[in-house]
Amino acid sequence: MSEYLMTIIEFAVPCLIMWGILMVSMALDRSRYRNCVFLTAALLVTIPFLCSLAGDHYGAVLLWAMVLLALLMLFTPAALIINGVIMLRREGHSLANILSLLMGILIGIGDLSFFALFLLPILWSEQYARFISHGVTLSLIVGTSILYVSLSFGGFALYTLLLQVIPRRRDFDYVIIHGSGLLDGERVPKLLSDRLDKAIEVYLKDPTPPYLVPSGGQGPDETISEAEAMKRYLIGKGVPEDRIIKEDQSRTTRENVANSKRIIEAREGRHYTALVTSNYHVYRALRYARDMGFKCTGIGAHVAPYYWPSALIREYAAIHSEPLNLAVFVIGWIVSIVMVVLFVGGTGGILQ
Repeated sequence: MSEYLMTIIEFAVPCLIMWGILMVSMALDRSRYRNCVFLTAALLVTIPFLCSLAGDHYGAVLLWAMVLLALLMLFTPAALIINGVIMLRREGHSLANILSLLMGILIGIGDLSFFALFLLPILWSEQYARFISHGVTLSLIVGTSILYVSLSFGGFALYTLLLQVIPRRRDFDYVIIHGSGLLDGERVPKLLSDRLDKAIEVYLKDPTPPYLVPSGGQGPDETISEAEAMKRYLIGKGVPEDRIIKEDQSRTTRENVANSKRIIEAREGRHYTALVTSNYHVYRALRYARDMGFKCTGIGAHVAPYYWPSALIREYAAIHSEPLNLAVFVIGWIVSIVMVVLFVGGTGGILQ
């Protein structure tokens, strides 16, 4: 067997193992946090495998891959900052609408400090490198930490997209539609109409049309419940009233799932259920359903591209508010810090 083929096999084995682990994990439960970690790891080990296909040019291809990855890392904060400005202009000034702007600034600082950590000693004199080495440990920790968050968030974002494209069944008995608030006390906003339109699409494609379960209670500034407004919208789009079952008591996503589950399971027959919500929100809704022992298929509705990053940041924060997920995140962060510090020190770098 040639050396070229042996090299490919050497890089292909961990790549196949990681993708295999991801597929098995998703087959067991698509709502697990571990899937985000496995996807990130699978993508990282895929890079050297693809580079190994270049044979003798492996080193050069890997170098260019690293350069492109670095450019992508620098592009990401710029894109988030631009998105943040657009959010402020279109959605108004609020904490939720500046999340992408703040995260872009934070990631940008981390990326620049991390790259500067390795480039300054090369670009400037040895004396200057020795001068800045006093603060290098802190810069290393800060830069690595922000890069770790960026990588973790990127894996989470990619996994939420993956959930939208993997094949799913079409024969449902019930379709839960999550509410998102009303305009002027009774009007369905664009975000909610997109969810309703997606549910109607599922309804029309199903060989045996399911019951639609609009879910959402009445807020203090609303004249009717979200469920009632959603029901009126569905009827206006041609859905028969007898195929609609309102759930009008919930105030949160978790209550949407719990109350809808109670209504569905009280009815006779099959209970194959789909959860329809905005694409960024599917992952968290499925996690709540799993915690309640409620088997569902998550289906994501379209969201305006400029709205997606800020919404996804909120979902990312919510997922990591769960103790187990936070523990996994912190352990990974500590391991990454230790590995980078050992690497820099072991290579005779600027920590010496």
